[in-house]
Amino acid sequence: MPKSVLYADDEPGLRRLVERGLGAQGIRVVAVENGRAAVERLQNEEFDVVVLDHFMPELDGIEALKIIQDMPNHPPVIIVTGAQDSTIAVTALKTGAFDYVLKDASGHFVPLLLAAMTTAADAMRLRRAKETAESELREQRDRFERLAAEREMLLREVNHRVGNSLQLIAAFLQLQASGASSAPVKAALTDATRRVMAVAQVHKRLYTSNDVQSVSIDQYLGALVDDLSKTDSSGLSPLSLDAEALELDPDRAVAIGVIVNELVLNAMKYAYPEQKGPIRVGLKRVNGKSAMLVVEDDGIGYDIKTKPKSTGLGRSIVGAMATRLGAKVVNDPNHSGTRVVITFETSPHRTPAS
Repeated sequence: MPKSVLYADDEPGLRRLVERGLGAQGIRVVAVENGRAAVERLQNEEFDVVVLDHFMPELDGIEALKIIQDMPNHPPVIIVTGAQDSTIAVTALKTGAFDYVLKDASGHFVPLLLAAMTTAADAMRLRRAKETAESELREQRDRFERLAAEREMLLREVNHRVGNSLQLIAAFLQLQASGASSAPVKAALTDATRRVMAVAQVHKRLYTSNDVQSVSIDQYLGALVDDLSKTDSSGLSPLSLDAEALELDPDRAVAIGVIVNELVLNAMKYAYPEQKGPIRVGLKRVNGKSAMLVVEDDGIGYDIKTKPKSTGLGRSIVGAMATRLGAKVVNDPNHSGTRVVITFETSPHRTPAS
C-alpha cells in the first residue's frame, strides 16, 4: 500500500472524497486542481503514486503523464476518468500509465483506486529493488573487471621483469663462457646459458601474449627450437618441430621447455659423432586429457652398457622436470637412434601429499 499519493482532479468534491477515503487507510494524500499543479508538486516532492484525472483545465491528465514520463525515477501514474470511452484507456496505457480506473461522482471508485495504487506501488518497489540489485551487480562486476585488469597488468609486468632478469643472467653466463680457458668450463657455462634462456622464453611469451595465465606450447617450442638451431655452430644437425596447438600453464610450460632443451642439446652433442643428422621434436594430443612429447634422432642410439659421455646432469634435469609434470619418460627401444617419449596430462599435475 502506498504511503503518499498525489491526486490531481479539477472537481473539488471528488478531491475531498479521495482525501477522506484514502486518508482513512492511513495514506497521505496531496490533492491539486490540474495537471500543471501536479507536475510542479512532483518536481519538489516525492510520492509513491500519482493519480491524474483525464479531463482537466490548463494541462490534462495525458499531457501531464507525458511530462512525468520524462522525469527521472518518476512514480507510477494512474489515469482516472468518468468517460466511458475505451480509447482513453488505450491512449493512457500507451503513453505510459500503469493503470486506468473509471470514476463516479459518489466516490464508489475509491476502493478500486486504492487496489490499483497498491498494485502500482508494490510493482514499483519490486522494480526499484531489481534496479538497485542490478546496479550493485554491475558495480561489483565492473570492480572485478578492474581488479582483474590490474592483476593482469601486474602479472605482465612481473613476467617482463623476470624475463629481462633471466636474459641478463644468460648474458653474464655467456660472457663468462667466452672468457673461460677450460673447454669443460666453457661448455658447462654455455649449457647453463641455454637453460636460462629456455626459461626466459616462457616469460617472454607471457608478457607479449594476450593471456598471462597460459602459454601456447606449440609457439613456445617453435621459438625454443629456433634458438637451439642458432646455437649449433656447425649447422649440420637439422632441427625440426611438428607440434599441435596446446595451451598450458606457465609452470608446466617451463618444465617442457627445459626437457626439450636438455634432450636436443644431448642429441646435438652425442647422436652423430662423425656426420651430423636430423633431430626431431614432436608434440601431439593423445586424448582429451593427455599429450605426448617426443625428441628423437637417427644417430648411434643410447647404450646403457657403455660408459656415459656426459656428466648426467641433463638426465637429472629431465627426470626432475618430468616429476614436476607428473610425466612418464620412456626410451623407445625399437627406434634405430634415440627416441625419448614423454607422456603427460594437459591439466596441472598435483603431487600427493606426503
